[in-house]
Amino acid sequence: MLLGTLCACGQELRVGAERTEIYMPLIEGRRIAVLANHTSLVGDEHLVDILVLRGVDVAGILSPEHGFRGNADAGEKVASTVDGKTGIPIWSLYDGRTLRPSDEHMRSFDVLLVDLQDVGLRFYTYYISMLRMIDACAEFGKQVVVLDRPNPNGMYVDGPVLDMRYKSGVGALPIPVVHGMTLGEIARMAIGEGWAKKVDLTVVPVRNYRRSRRYELPVPPSPNLPTQHSVLLYPSLCLFEGTVVSLGRGTDFPFEVYGHPDMKGRTFSFTPQPRAGAKNPPLCGRLCYGVDLRGKADDTIIAEGLNLEYLIDAYRDLDMGEAFFTPFFEKLIGVDYVRRMIMEGCDADEIRACWHDDVEKFKRQRRPYLLYE
Repeated sequence: MLLGTLCACGQELRVGAERTEIYMPLIEGRRIAVLANHTSLVGDEHLVDILVLRGVDVAGILSPEHGFRGNADAGEKVASTVDGKTGIPIWSLYDGRTLRPSDEHMRSFDVLLVDLQDVGLRFYTYYISMLRMIDACAEFGKQVVVLDRPNPNGMYVDGPVLDMRYKSGVGALPIPVVHGMTLGEIARMAIGEGWAKKVDLTVVPVRNYRRSRRYELPVPPSPNLPTQHSVLLYPSLCLFEGTVVSLGRGTDFPFEVYGHPDMKGRTFSFTPQPRAGAKNPPLCGRLCYGVDLRGKADDTIIAEGLNLEYLIDAYRDLDMGEAFFTPFFEKLIGVDYVRRMIMEGCDADEIRACWHDDVEKFKRQRRPYLLYE
């Protein structure tokens, strides 16, 4: 199933980028930089193209992980370049050399517009690029305007709160794995809690959005989340990135399956191969046996929340002990006790109980920063 159209139970959604009546008065006559990618759409038009047609002075485009066109591998270095359509320079935040634009580039604009489609996970890096730019804008006295978009995993909050000992490029804030917030809400909370530097921030909210309602993305947010189903399974299956198990990168169904050449008694199989967005996938060219989750109902996935049963299933099947995990696992899950408890034979419910109180505390902590019901 390809990603669907926008909906909100019969009410028409208007994402922040559509609400020009709110943000155009803030940027008229000023120099603008745009943190954007392929998801920054208003209907079929890109935000940057709309701004140019309106005569807005766009000094530069900032691109996050996967690049401005959204086709680079996870973590792949992306060079700065020029947008072929508009001639506007693209300043990559994933070139492997810098976490923010040069001082010269920072001085070339007055307002930063942020318009990215996030998926609501602590280890999904678009919010980290936004926070780095918020800090840079604070240092240079720039205004930040976030054009908000719904969170497709915004229906619940789940998973351990990040132990900041494991802060990394895939985890920047002490929040749960599934935080249930939009980028605009994260920006408000990061500044309010002192996790980011104070800046002149405006969030243009989504009209008619309720976090309890399902939201289907109009375009894939990144190369290996091609379907709405994969977006919903992503919170649970991404944890395999910190193990020896494949989660389907290099297939037609990434983040909807998992497997390994040595898994036993499994009839389903797949073979990862190089492809766009997965140039060198884990277990490339090896026949993997495992589990196909493509038939699992969306409602069931949402009701289960962050589901450790898949991870525990593969761990017990392979019977490799410590060798099952890589050091990256703690960066993803954010705490040290999950690996230990799995190795001690605990089940998913026992482990989930350990983060329950932290999740409830976080829900109270985030309340002042929420923009939606």
